[in-house]
Amino acid sequence: MDYLWRPETKNTVVHMLPFETLIVIDKMLSRPAYMQVVDGVIKLIKDGVIQKGDQMPGTRSMAGMAKIHRKTVIAAYSELIAQGWLVAVAKHGHYIARELPKGGIKQWGVPANGYVSGSKLKSTFLKIETTKEFHPHSFALNPSLIIDDGHPDSRLAPMHLLNREYLRRLKQQHVSKKPAITLAPGSLKLRETMTSYLAQTRGIQADLPNILITHGAQMSIYIAASLLLQRGSYIIVGEPGYHVANYVFEYLGANIIRIPADRDGIDDELIRDACEKYTISALYLIPHHHYPTTVTLSPERRSSILNIAEQYDFSIIEDDYDYGFQYDSSPYLPLASIHPDRVIYVGSFSKSLSTSIRIGFMVAASDFIEQAIYLRKIIELKGDNIMEDSLAALIESGDLGRHLKKVNKIFGHRRDYLCASLDEKLKDVVSFAKPEGGLALWTIFNNEYPLKNISLKASKMGLFINDGQIFDNFNARYNALRFGFASINETEIDNITGIIVRCL
Repeated sequence: MDYLWRPETKNTVVHMLPFETLIVIDKMLSRPAYMQVVDGVIKLIKDGVIQKGDQMPGTRSMAGMAKIHRKTVIAAYSELIAQGWLVAVAKHGHYIARELPKGGIKQWGVPANGYVSGSKLKSTFLKIETTKEFHPHSFALNPSLIIDDGHPDSRLAPMHLLNREYLRRLKQQHVSKKPAITLAPGSLKLRETMTSYLAQTRGIQADLPNILITHGAQMSIYIAASLLLQRGSYIIVGEPGYHVANYVFEYLGANIIRIPADRDGIDDELIRDACEKYTISALYLIPHHHYPTTVTLSPERRSSILNIAEQYDFSIIEDDYDYGFQYDSSPYLPLASIHPDRVIYVGSFSKSLSTSIRIGFMVAASDFIEQAIYLRKIIELKGDNIMEDSLAALIESGDLGRHLKKVNKIFGHRRDYLCASLDEKLKDVVSFAKPEGGLALWTIFNNEYPLKNISLKASKMGLFINDGQIFDNFNARYNALRFGFASINETEIDNITGIIVRCL
């Protein structure tokens, strides 16, 4: 087994651990000192403090740290080797065995009983149900192909232009001298730029007091929901819906009312019915490209929902995460352009450029934004104002607009290519409706082809594919996924659909 620890193999050396407090010899015990060391090391391994393959300190170093005689350490290491916990490698030292004795190690984390491994401290303060998944399961540790749920292709993003602007501002010494309090709403430059940008692209007339820059759209959703909801409040969402937003509402203690979404979007008459039965605090709505189905809310239902919100006096959180991608027709203007005092508008630049650019925004009435800024400062005092200023430069120069125009052509072609590929190779397996815009295709698999099985088989062929379970809830099973087409080219689409065919 020595070959597992060749000199070129990278292993963690655990000599930085405070062994003087981790292994304490009690001279009052009848158990020999070397066996107390053995017991202590085994416990550290089982608790996950020391991992498989880690290099142990040398006998002299361990003796010094644990304040015991070196012969005691030598005897302890010999016993650990005999039991199978350690392996001695000539000229290199002692290592935790890769194959441990029966009864091995615990996984570090918070298990179902509420106790942290290696501790008797019960986490009575935890509120979060950590079994829920924010992202689909991946069985492939390092897949060569990925079906995401609708991301832009970062290979096409003008990152060199953004980096140029970032480095230019990073060299300016005065940028670091701005007080944090002035940056809490976001950089002044970006907010100023957005007043004209929102008007030109979305028809939203907003001034500086109406705009808050956030660390991604998810932060905007959390802040808005925190201000609108209390424990026991009622919020309406679409079904199927955006599971991560639903997690926020559940965490805040709200009651979620799920309203089905059909090909015209969320059902307005069922919203009205819910308002007759419950006092609604908010409606979470994705009217442009509903998540996950990508359908667009019809003009008739838009008008109806705004009237219902006015009649029953609730707010609308409008999530417009991918407004910039429309292929077959011009997009409808956001609800916030029609009724800005009733709507909290949430957007993001992550889809416009790259998911690594975590800049989102919220547009709402000035008094609401004032409260949102206060809450944002509790979470995070300020964002990356240098990156925000750099993004403002791309918007002002027209570089962002030109990029979106270019990738809309590319992404529209990829959407068409994927639809054609699915029709050709998987016609009897999947069903879908070609979306007018967005970055993904809502793809429903026939029940005789469970996505969970396909996902497992595909992972062995180097493909990550969502198993679909994140879209299910207690009374709905869709056997469907969002097939992101924007981030994959034609060759990758051919390879992916070919793998799916082989997994059937």
